[in-house]
Amino acid sequence: MKKILVRYRIKANKVAENEQLVKEVYEQLHVIQIQGLRYATVKLEDGVTFVHIAYHENEQVSKELGSLPAFRKFTKNINDRCDEPPLVSSVSIVGSYNFIWDRN
Repeated sequence: MKKILVRYRIKANKVAENEQLVKEVYEQLHVIQIQGLRYATVKLEDGVTFVHIAYHENEQVSKELGSLPAFRKFTKNINDRCDEPPLVSSVSIVGSYNFIWDRN
């Protein structure tokens, strides 16, 4: 099981583009329905900071997500869109209530 959190800050003039790219990833995920993946993206109240929270049941799930055309398109030029590049952190759950990781 892999649980990760990715945080980055987008240039103000690239927020709409980033949101569209993220939405395209979710559109493909809803069609393909990768088993063993839980994934959410939020935008913080500053309007430019994004956080992705993901649970990958196994390495195959990570590979399936990484090979998704919309995900590759999203990640391709992400550093060009960022004021602060993505920081990827592995996380462990301390507590959760009715959230995406309740099944630990």
